[in-house]
Amino acid sequence: MAKIVVGLSGGVDSSVAAHLLVEQGHEVIALFMRNWDDASVTLEAECPWVEDSTDALLVAEKLNIPFQVIDFSELYKERIVDYMFSEYKKGRTPNPDVLCNREIKFDVFLDKALELGAEYVATGHYCRKGTTETDGIIQHQLLSGLDKGKDQSYFLCQLNQQQLSKALFPIGELQKSEVREIAAEQGFITADKKDSQGLCFIGKVHLPEFLQQKLAAKKGDIVEILPSFDKYSEVTTLLSGQVQPYKYKKSDGKVVGAHQGAHYFTIGQRKGIGVGGKIEPLFVLATDVEENVLYVGEGKQHPGLLRKGLLIENEEVHWLSEDCRLSIGEQKEYMARIRYRQPLTKVTLHQKEDGLYLIFDEAQKSIAAGQFAAWYHEYELIGSGVISS
Repeated sequence: MAKIVVGLSGGVDSSVAAHLLVEQGHEVIALFMRNWDDASVTLEAECPWVEDSTDALLVAEKLNIPFQVIDFSELYKERIVDYMFSEYKKGRTPNPDVLCNREIKFDVFLDKALELGAEYVATGHYCRKGTTETDGIIQHQLLSGLDKGKDQSYFLCQLNQQQLSKALFPIGELQKSEVREIAAEQGFITADKKDSQGLCFIGKVHLPEFLQQKLAAKKGDIVEILPSFDKYSEVTTLLSGQVQPYKYKKSDGKVVGAHQGAHYFTIGQRKGIGVGGKIEPLFVLATDVEENVLYVGEGKQHPGLLRKGLLIENEEVHWLSEDCRLSIGEQKEYMARIRYRQPLTKVTLHQKEDGLYLIFDEAQKSIAAGQFAAWYHEYELIGSGVISS
């Protein structure tokens, strides 16, 4: 039996993860991460972490395991929130949940657990870990959770071998319905609690208001690009895949409204544009934060939303196992996604001198710089990277 620290979040998933480990006879310690303590930026009228920490405490008491609140708010602000503001200011779309797992849960939190003498850290993620051994060398695998509708391996796509070696995912073999059933049987206060939404371990936030507290408003034009616009063929291509997005000019379309800051928007966004009188909703096609122009198109099938390829610069490419890394000139087929819960789709990876190109069999909607692309072989997550363009 092992000494294991569980990240108890106050939700049903981590509650059941802790229960399963106790049931298996392990020595379990529960830690709750407080990740927000910045009065200069308000999240909501209420503090969601207070309720969550109380629920986590009640679960720990029911399991008769030690419980402690640890404050990572300063590190979280530095590594996650400041990074978010910086990325949005550049017109990019960051994923704080992926960063939270890489920078907080499996970094400073893992270090804290090891200080307490733990052998492993466990979380309530819907994913699994596999282990292979070749010539005495052990490799750890990150595998999809069996509940396809809840699989969270994408959020862990930046973990490395050392982090995986210390990670446990007790509920990865279960369906969400089974997790709730176990929680109800144990009488956990979290049994019927809704799944958390919003920033990792902070809670739900209204993103436009959140960004406006740090990024100044700046009025600019909204320019509509018609579906008949014919210059998409002018982009840089690789094997006929649209890799570099076309850079719009105001002369390419018609001014149809005004916005309060191009950095508040992301590609594919529909809400908050504030332009009416259209048969179909307008979607953001591109943002130009230098000129402060927002480019939009009517309808979810607008060709400006579609691209067949993307580029990840070499320094942003991450392989969970170095054995899988491609050499310059090498290519390989995988399945990939560019956002959580997106169905996996066929992709060919091409390693070039300037970076890794992902060319999809079918055009993808709303590819945005700053997002993470992750690629898989069957159930195993092989690698990931921050989209450059």
